Amino acid sequence: MTEQTQPQAEPTTPVVEPPAATGQAATETISTASPADEQSATEAPQAAAAEPLASPTSADAPDGSGEGKPTEADETDVQATDSPAPAAQEPEIDPEAAMDAAKWGRVDGEGRVFVQDGGSEREVGQFPGVPIAEAMAYYVRRFLDLSSSIDLFAARLPHLSVREIDSTIKNLDESLKEPAAVGDLEALRARFAALKSVALERRQAVAAERAAAKEQALKDRTAIVERAEAVAAQDPARTQWKSSGAELRTLLEQWKEAQRRGPRLDRPSEDALWKRFSHARTTFDRHRRQYFSELDAKQAKVKAAKEALIKRAEELSQSTDWAATSARYRELMAEWKKAGRASRKEDDALWERFHAAQQVFYDARRAKDEATDAEYAGNLKVKEELAAKAEALLPIKDPKAARKALRPIQEAWDEAGRVPRNAVRRLEARMRAVEDALRRAEQAEWRRTDPETQARAQGLASQLEDSIAELEADLAAAKDSGDAKAQAQAEAALTARRAWLDQVRRTTRA
Repeated sequence: MTEQTQPQAEPTTPVVEPPAATGQAATETISTASPADEQSATEAPQAAAAEPLASPTSADAPDGSGEGKPTEADETDVQATDSPAPAAQEPEIDPEAAMDAAKWGRVDGEGRVFVQDGGSEREVGQFPGVPIAEAMAYYVRRFLDLSSSIDLFAARLPHLSVREIDSTIKNLDESLKEPAAVGDLEALRARFAALKSVALERRQAVAAERAAAKEQALKDRTAIVERAEAVAAQDPARTQWKSSGAELRTLLEQWKEAQRRGPRLDRPSEDALWKRFSHARTTFDRHRRQYFSELDAKQAKVKAAKEALIKRAEELSQSTDWAATSARYRELMAEWKKAGRASRKEDDALWERFHAAQQVFYDARRAKDEATDAEYAGNLKVKEELAAKAEALLPIKDPKAARKALRPIQEAWDEAGRVPRNAVRRLEARMRAVEDALRRAEQAEWRRTDPETQARAQGLASQLEDSIAELEADLAAAKDSGDAKAQAQAEAALTARRAWLDQVRRTTRA
């Protein structure tokens, strides 16, 4: 850059206007903005203090030395974490801060600007053709921009990422080496050094938080994958395909949400997890297609078997061989149940056809039974009366007389003929109850009058009587001798024998 180069040609220079100060020395006074400054305001980007976090920049020095060449900030270094950047505007500066900064520099007669830096004087640029105050103001604003950048970095530090911290520190380090600015650069570097230590501590904390977040994100993603694998590993025969498919879609949405909002995993881990997740979904889809393909084949086979059963049922529907055909229909029903199920819609239609074929036969049989029942209505009345006569014999006291009275009733019962089907069991049960009661009474009478039974009972009674007499004698002897134990045994045995004898005598009398 030549000596004629003007600041207005520097497109990246942030220009900050201080309030006008008049009546002071050139080295202590900061002038108002020059026409070049007005043009910079339309061409330059936002000032560092107005940006969310801008790395400090400066233009080429007017003298062509190249000092202060702007450093292009990484696009990720400057990001708003709390709110959007405000509209571009020239920030106001503190006049006292500007005057304090101007004390560290001077402008010679040729427009060259110098600054005290590290105990020596260093030329920072040249600004010919303008008032001395204006030239000084330009480089003071650069110093204040650097100070504002450090202040903004300190304010935003709690909200920055590791990458933003590293990039900002790097850019500020470069900007503070030999900046083309006028001010207390040593103090500015010391302030930045202190802030840098804090930033490095914050970087470690952010890195630890990020590592913990990544670890948790890895666990969460792994849990999604493991659940997807569990769904895919289900037994196809027991899988609820609709609910399981919905669950896999939900897991996929959770995966996408974790990618959008959660911390990014390292590429190998994410690729490996996605590969497992994708494989689980593919496996589930393959099992589902295979299951329904096999189900379709099975249902087609069931349909064919049931079609054959329907044909056989329709062939039997006009039969009048009621007993045999009824048995045959029962066999067909058993085969129908064993055949399995076709699809719900087809199976319902097949059952309607099968049931309709059976119903033709059963309707015909029912019509025949109704006609028969009407024919047997008179027989029913006769048998109702006969059953009542038989029940009048109960309870049976004289088995011979009861047998004699029951015989003509039984003969009339047989002669009465058939009754309606729904009354057969009821009437048969009433008559059977009377016959069973008579049979039990006859058996009891026979046991009571049997000679052999009487003889055995009498012999047993004699034996018990003899035993009782002996026990009575033993009991008397025990009492005389005072043997309490023998007396107790004799009494117990005597009580038992007398009870047996009483039972035998009652049996004989009966």
